[in-house]
Amino acid sequence: MTGRLQDRVALVTGAARGIGLAAARVLAEEGARVLMCDLDEEVVRSAADDLRKDGLIVQAVKADVSDQASIARAVENAVSAWSRLDILVSNAAITDDTPFESISAERWHRVMNTNLDSVLYGAQAAMPHLRRSPCASIVNVASIQGLRGQPNSMAYATAKGAVVNLTRCMAVDFGPLGVRVNAIAPGYIDTRMAMMHGNVHEHQTDWFQDVFIKHGRLPLRRPGKAEDVAGPILFLASDDSRYVTGQVLVVDGGLTCTY
Repeated sequence: MTGRLQDRVALVTGAARGIGLAAARVLAEEGARVLMCDLDEEVVRSAADDLRKDGLIVQAVKADVSDQASIARAVENAVSAWSRLDILVSNAAITDDTPFESISAERWHRVMNTNLDSVLYGAQAAMPHLRRSPCASIVNVASIQGLRGQPNSMAYATAKGAVVNLTRCMAVDFGPLGVRVNAIAPGYIDTRMAMMHGNVHEHQTDWFQDVFIKHGRLPLRRPGKAEDVAGPILFLASDDSRYVTGQVLVVDGGLTCTY
C-alpha cells in the first residue's frame, strides 16, 4: 500500500461485515485510523480485533445509524480517540423485498430511517469536524436499485434513489466548506444481503447463473466481491479524487450498460 490516507481519521458505518468491513480494511491499510461502527456489537468488535492483528489502527463501537444520537456519539468517539475526522463512509443499510401490497407503514419508515435518514444524521454529526479537515470526504453507499426500478423493491430502491440525490445536494452545500461528497452504487455483490428466504444465496440460483452469467446480463460474468467496492470507496476518500464531488460511481460489473 502507498499510505494515501496516512494519519487521517475515518468512520465507517455497517463495518461488521461485507462492504463496510472491506472498506474499513482498505482505508486502514492506506494509513487511516478507522472507527468501525455497527449495530452488531459483538461481530464488529471481533472484526476490529482481526484487523488489529494485521497491524491496522482501528477501533469498534456499537452504533444504531437510525438513531441520530447514536451516530452522533460514534462521531464523537472517533474525534475523542484521534482528535479529528477526515472521512465518513455511510454504508449501513437493511434490505427489503416486501411487495407493494404488503408493505406496512412501519416497515416503510424503518427502511427509510435506516437507509436514508442515517446518511443525513451521519453528515450532520460529522460536518463540524470535517469542515476543519484539509482533505474531507464523505462517501455514501447507494445502489444500482437507486438508479432503476426492480420488482418488490419500492422501499429499498426509493431510499437508495434518495441517497443518490441527497449526495448531490450535500456536494452543492458542502463544496464551499471544502468537503467533497460522492456516492457508490454497487450492483450484485456477494454479501449477506444476497441471502434469500430459506437461506438460499441469490447468486447461486439457477436463474441468476443463467440470466446474469451464461446469457451475459453481467458483462464481467461474475457477481462482485466486497473488495471490488472497497477500492472505489478508497478512490473517493483519497486525494486521487480531490476534484470529484457530487458524483455516483457505479460498481456493477457492467450490469447497467446492458439491457
